Amino acid sequence: MNEIVQQGDIVSLIDSNENVYILDTNGQTDHYKGVGVFSPQTLVGIRYGTTYSIGNKEFYLLPVSLPDSLRSLKRNAQIILPKDAAHIIINCSITPGKNVLEAGIGSGSLTTVLASIVAPHGHVISYDLREDFIKHAIKNLKRTNLDSIVTTKQKDVTEGIDEQDLDVVILDIPNPWDAVVHAYNALSVGGYLCAYSPLISQVEQTVKMLQKHPFICLRTFETLERDLIVKEQGTRPSFSMLGHSGYLTFARKVL
Repeated sequence: MNEIVQQGDIVSLIDSNENVYILDTNGQTDHYKGVGVFSPQTLVGIRYGTTYSIGNKEFYLLPVSLPDSLRSLKRNAQIILPKDAAHIIINCSITPGKNVLEAGIGSGSLTTVLASIVAPHGHVISYDLREDFIKHAIKNLKRTNLDSIVTTKQKDVTEGIDEQDLDVVILDIPNPWDAVVHAYNALSVGGYLCAYSPLISQVEQTVKMLQKHPFICLRTFETLERDLIVKEQGTRPSFSMLGHSGYLTFARKVL
């Protein structure tokens, strides 16, 4: 990685409250929300890791990280949170070069994670019924130069999957059980299916359908997250926590 900002770099500006603003150094002088009137091109030649003043505000100038991308993501739909995305990556064995299909693009949060993991030679195919969701997600992907890794389709996954020999199929839809047979047919042997469901009733119907097809290693769980408050006087758990978001169900295809 370059130590100095280069023309065309996508960079993160992080303020004293740890708000993240992602800017393209090819951008023109404009009013950037949270930053002010500013030309991103003036960042070219500045050393990463230093502070940079814009008006009366100071920002840390850093390369864009995956957490930066997720924290600054513009939402128009509920997203799969990092605590769940991390389990999807591990439990579906998603690595560089894999071909992954997700159904339910939403705001593109999980899409961003998947694209960053499978790049540069893998690919993400994303189905969604809503054209407005697809357009919004593509805008988010373009902000971090990941749109070339993703193909979007306005399509109902419960009516079939066009692709074959996929490594992973992820179902973030209200009725994942209706797509199980299509996921089975589209997956390579040894490939993984993941269903993300907010309700236990959804999990039950999905697992029943999975049990009717040649899948093994069926597992469902949820992840709870709570911060620790670390101070000079001592450390304690936060009074609030990131509790239930959704249940994750995993299965692996056999013949």
